[in-house]
Amino acid sequence: MMNRETVEYLVGLGKEQVVIEAKNGGQYTPERLARIVEPVADAVEVHTLTAVVDYIKENIDNLGPVVINVKTPTKVKVMSPLNGDRNREHYLEATAITPDNLRFDTFLDTERFNIMIQAGFVNCPVEVGEQCIDYKKMLLQVTGLVREEAIKEVGDDGVSQAATIKTGIATVQEVVVPNPVQLAPYRTFSEVEQPLSKFVFRMKSGPSAALYEADGGAWKNEAILKIKEYLQKELKDIKSVNILA
Repeated sequence: MMNRETVEYLVGLGKEQVVIEAKNGGQYTPERLARIVEPVADAVEVHTLTAVVDYIKENIDNLGPVVINVKTPTKVKVMSPLNGDRNREHYLEATAITPDNLRFDTFLDTERFNIMIQAGFVNCPVEVGEQCIDYKKMLLQVTGLVREEAIKEVGDDGVSQAATIKTGIATVQEVVVPNPVQLAPYRTFSEVEQPLSKFVFRMKSGPSAALYEADGGAWKNEAILKIKEYLQKELKDIKSVNILA
Protein backbone atom coordinates (compact mmCIF):
# COMPACT_ATOMS: atom_id res chain seq x y z
CA MET A 1 0.00 0.00 0.00
CA MET A 2 1.33 3.42 -0.94
CA ASN A 3 1.76 6.03 1.77
CA ARG A 4 0.41 9.56 1.66
CA GLU A 5 3.66 11.16 0.50
CA THR A 6 3.90 8.78 -2.46
CA VAL A 7 0.32 9.50 -3.52
CA GLU A 8 0.88 13.27 -3.29
CA TYR A 9 4.05 12.95 -5.35
CA LEU A 10 2.29 10.96 -8.10
CA VAL A 11 -0.59 13.43 -8.19
CA GLY A 12 1.88 16.28 -8.42
CA LEU A 13 3.50 14.76 -11.51
CA GLY A 14 0.31 15.38 -13.44
CA LYS A 15 0.00 19.01 -12.42
CA GLU A 16 1.01 21.77 -14.76
CA GLN A 17 3.86 23.77 -13.30
CA VAL A 18 2.75 27.40 -13.11
CA VAL A 19 4.81 30.43 -12.10
CA ILE A 20 2.86 33.54 -11.09
CA GLU A 21 4.39 36.98 -11.74
CA ALA A 22 3.52 39.45 -8.97
CA LYS A 23 3.26 43.22 -9.38
CA ASN A 24 6.33 43.74 -7.24
CA GLY A 25 8.40 41.74 -9.71
CA GLY A 26 8.67 38.62 -7.56
CA GLN A 27 7.86 35.14 -8.79
CA TYR A 28 5.62 32.66 -6.96
CA THR A 29 4.38 29.12 -7.46
CA PRO A 30 0.88 27.86 -6.63
CA GLU A 31 2.48 25.19 -4.45
CA ARG A 32 2.20 26.81 -1.00
CA LEU A 33 3.01 30.11 -2.74
CA ALA A 34 6.70 29.78 -1.96
CA ARG A 35 8.70 32.67 -3.37
CA ILE A 36 11.45 31.81 -5.84
CA VAL A 37 14.53 33.78 -4.82
CA GLU A 38 17.42 34.63 -7.08
CA PRO A 39 20.34 32.21 -6.68
CA VAL A 40 23.48 33.68 -5.13
CA ALA A 41 27.10 32.61 -5.33
CA ASP A 42 29.10 31.00 -2.54
CA ALA A 43 31.99 33.17 -1.39
CA VAL A 44 35.55 32.26 -2.35
CA GLU A 45 37.67 32.05 0.82
CA VAL A 46 41.13 33.69 0.86
CA HIS A 47 43.53 34.90 3.55
CA THR A 48 45.24 38.04 2.23
CA LEU A 49 44.32 41.55 1.11
CA THR A 50 46.47 40.90 -1.96
CA ALA A 51 43.98 38.24 -3.03
CA VAL A 52 41.12 40.74 -2.65
CA VAL A 53 42.92 43.25 -4.85
CA ASP A 54 43.83 40.64 -7.47
CA TYR A 55 40.27 39.29 -7.60
CA ILE A 56 38.81 42.71 -8.31
CA LYS A 57 41.53 43.91 -10.69
CA GLU A 58 41.43 40.73 -12.77
CA ASN A 59 37.61 40.81 -12.76
CA ILE A 60 37.62 37.01 -12.73
CA ASP A 61 33.83 36.64 -12.51
CA ASN A 62 32.91 39.56 -14.79
CA LEU A 63 31.45 41.54 -11.92
CA GLY A 64 29.60 44.81 -12.07
CA PRO A 65 29.75 47.28 -9.16
CA VAL A 66 30.96 45.72 -5.91
CA VAL A 67 30.88 46.64 -2.24
CA ILE A 68 33.90 45.86 -0.04
CA ASN A 69 32.97 45.62 3.63
CA VAL A 70 35.85 45.76 6.13
CA LYS A 71 33.96 44.05 8.95
CA THR A 72 36.74 43.51 11.49
CA PRO A 73 40.55 43.71 11.65
CA THR A 74 40.63 40.11 10.40
CA LYS A 75 37.69 39.89 7.97
CA VAL A 76 36.93 41.58 4.63
CA LYS A 77 33.99 40.73 2.36
CA VAL A 78 33.45 41.52 -1.33
CA MET A 79 29.74 41.70 -2.14
CA SER A 80 27.28 42.75 -4.81
CA PRO A 81 24.77 45.60 -4.46
CA LEU A 82 21.29 44.56 -3.33
CA ASN A 83 19.47 42.36 -5.84
CA GLY A 84 15.72 42.24 -6.46
CA ASP A 85 15.21 40.16 -3.32
CA ARG A 86 17.17 42.70 -1.24
CA ASN A 87 19.97 40.18 -0.77
CA ARG A 88 23.66 40.48 -1.63
CA GLU A 89 25.92 37.98 -3.32
CA HIS A 90 29.09 37.34 -1.32
CA TYR A 91 31.77 36.95 -3.98
CA LEU A 92 34.85 36.69 -1.78
CA GLU A 93 35.73 36.59 1.92
CA ALA A 94 39.23 37.27 3.25
CA THR A 95 40.18 36.11 6.75
CA ALA A 96 43.56 37.15 8.16
CA ILE A 97 45.86 34.47 9.55
CA THR A 98 47.14 35.63 12.94
CA PRO A 99 49.16 33.87 15.67
CA ASP A 100 47.09 31.48 17.76
CA ASN A 101 49.27 31.80 20.86
CA LEU A 102 48.35 35.37 21.85
CA ARG A 103 47.00 35.24 25.40
CA PHE A 104 45.94 38.44 27.14
CA ASP A 105 44.40 38.97 30.58
CA THR A 106 45.87 35.74 31.92
CA PHE A 107 49.15 34.83 33.62
CA LEU A 108 51.61 32.59 31.76
CA ASP A 109 54.84 31.04 32.98
CA THR A 110 57.82 33.04 31.77
CA GLU A 111 58.79 30.44 29.16
CA ARG A 112 55.41 30.57 27.41
CA PHE A 113 55.28 34.34 27.85
CA ASN A 114 58.65 34.81 26.15
CA ILE A 115 57.66 32.57 23.25
CA MET A 116 54.44 34.55 22.81
CA ILE A 117 56.30 37.87 22.81
CA GLN A 118 58.97 36.73 20.35
CA ALA A 119 56.60 35.02 17.90
CA GLY A 120 53.51 37.19 18.09
CA PHE A 121 54.73 40.79 18.33
CA VAL A 122 56.35 43.18 15.86
CA ASN A 123 59.79 44.66 16.55
CA CYS A 124 58.86 48.34 16.75
CA PRO A 125 60.78 50.71 19.03
CA VAL A 126 58.55 53.55 20.26
CA GLU A 127 59.54 57.20 20.67
CA VAL A 128 58.73 58.34 24.20
CA GLY A 129 59.75 61.96 24.65
CA GLU A 130 63.37 62.14 23.53
CA GLN A 131 63.92 58.41 24.05
CA CYS A 132 63.34 55.48 21.73
CA ILE A 133 62.16 52.53 23.81
CA ASP A 134 61.95 48.95 22.57
CA TYR A 135 59.29 47.59 24.93
CA LYS A 136 59.37 44.13 23.36
CA LYS A 137 63.11 43.80 24.05
CA MET A 138 62.64 45.21 27.54
CA LEU A 139 59.96 42.65 28.46
CA LEU A 140 62.09 39.79 27.15
CA GLN A 141 65.01 40.96 29.28
CA VAL A 142 62.90 41.24 32.43
CA THR A 143 61.06 37.92 32.09
CA GLY A 144 64.06 36.06 30.73
CA LEU A 145 66.31 36.92 33.66
CA VAL A 146 63.84 37.05 36.54
CA ARG A 147 64.64 34.97 39.63
CA GLU A 148 62.27 32.78 41.61
CA GLU A 149 62.01 35.22 44.53
CA ALA A 150 58.67 36.87 45.16
CA ILE A 151 57.71 39.73 42.87
CA LYS A 152 57.22 42.89 44.91
CA GLU A 153 54.77 45.72 44.44
CA VAL A 154 56.12 49.23 44.89
CA GLY A 155 53.89 52.23 45.44
CA ASP A 156 50.17 52.21 46.02
CA ASP A 157 48.88 52.52 42.45
CA GLY A 158 48.85 48.76 41.75
CA VAL A 159 50.72 49.31 38.51
CA SER A 160 54.41 49.66 39.31
CA GLN A 161 56.27 46.51 40.31
CA ALA A 162 59.83 45.48 41.06
CA ALA A 163 61.50 42.23 40.08
CA THR A 164 64.86 40.75 41.01
CA ILE A 165 66.75 39.75 37.86
CA LYS A 166 70.14 38.26 37.13
CA THR A 167 72.62 40.75 35.73
CA GLY A 168 75.68 38.52 35.69
CA ILE A 169 76.92 35.09 36.69
CA ALA A 170 76.41 35.72 40.41
CA THR A 171 74.96 39.23 40.50
CA VAL A 172 71.33 40.16 41.00
CA GLN A 173 69.67 43.54 40.67
CA GLU A 174 66.22 44.87 41.50
CA VAL A 175 64.56 46.63 38.56
CA VAL A 176 61.22 48.38 38.18
CA VAL A 177 58.98 46.65 35.68
CA PRO A 178 57.87 49.10 32.94
CA ASN A 179 54.21 50.15 32.80
CA PRO A 180 52.28 50.71 30.67
CA VAL A 181 54.09 49.19 27.69
CA GLN A 182 53.39 49.88 24.02
CA LEU A 183 53.38 46.84 21.76
CA ALA A 184 52.16 45.81 18.31
CA PRO A 185 50.90 42.20 18.21
CA TYR A 186 50.11 40.57 14.87
CA ARG A 187 46.33 41.10 14.95
CA THR A 188 45.40 42.02 11.38
CA PHE A 189 46.41 41.42 7.75
CA SER A 190 50.15 41.39 7.08
CA GLU A 191 49.82 43.91 4.22
CA VAL A 192 49.08 46.75 6.66
CA GLU A 193 51.04 48.12 9.60
CA GLN A 194 50.15 46.36 12.85
CA PRO A 195 48.43 48.80 15.27
CA LEU A 196 50.42 49.88 18.30
CA SER A 197 48.51 49.79 21.59
CA LYS A 198 49.10 50.04 25.32
CA PHE A 199 49.22 47.08 27.69
CA VAL A 200 49.50 46.78 31.46
CA PHE A 201 52.34 44.35 32.23
CA ARG A 202 52.13 42.38 35.47
CA MET A 203 54.25 39.71 37.14
CA LYS A 204 53.74 37.45 40.13
CA SER A 205 55.58 34.70 41.93
CA GLY A 206 56.21 31.52 40.04
CA PRO A 207 57.43 33.48 38.22
CA SER A 208 54.70 34.28 35.71
CA ALA A 209 53.73 37.29 33.61
CA ALA A 210 50.63 38.73 31.95
CA LEU A 211 49.59 41.47 29.54
CA TYR A 212 46.28 43.29 29.93
CA GLU A 213 44.91 45.34 27.04
CA ALA A 214 44.67 48.99 28.07
CA ASP A 215 43.46 50.91 25.01
CA GLY A 216 39.74 50.15 25.21
CA GLY A 217 39.81 48.35 21.86
CA ALA A 218 40.90 51.46 19.94
CA TRP A 219 43.38 49.34 17.97
CA LYS A 220 40.46 47.65 16.18
CA ASN A 221 39.23 50.91 14.66
CA GLU A 222 42.79 51.82 13.71
CA ALA A 223 43.31 48.46 11.98
CA ILE A 224 40.02 48.71 10.08
CA LEU A 225 40.92 52.19 8.81
CA LYS A 226 44.39 51.00 7.76
CA ILE A 227 42.81 48.17 5.75
CA LYS A 228 40.44 50.64 4.08
CA GLU A 229 43.32 52.97 3.20
CA TYR A 230 45.30 50.07 1.73
CA LEU A 231 42.39 48.95 -0.45
CA GLN A 232 41.64 52.52 -1.56
CA LYS A 233 45.24 52.95 -2.65
CA GLU A 234 45.45 49.62 -4.49
CA LEU A 235 42.05 49.99 -6.21
CA LYS A 236 42.11 53.74 -6.88
CA ASP A 237 41.79 53.27 -10.66
CA ILE A 238 38.65 51.11 -10.42
CA LYS A 239 35.51 53.25 -10.27
CA SER A 240 32.94 50.52 -9.59
CA VAL A 241 34.23 49.72 -6.09
CA ASN A 242 32.76 51.11 -2.87
CA ILE A 243 34.71 50.46 0.34
CA LEU A 244 32.90 50.54 3.67
CA ALA A 245 34.66 50.39 7.04
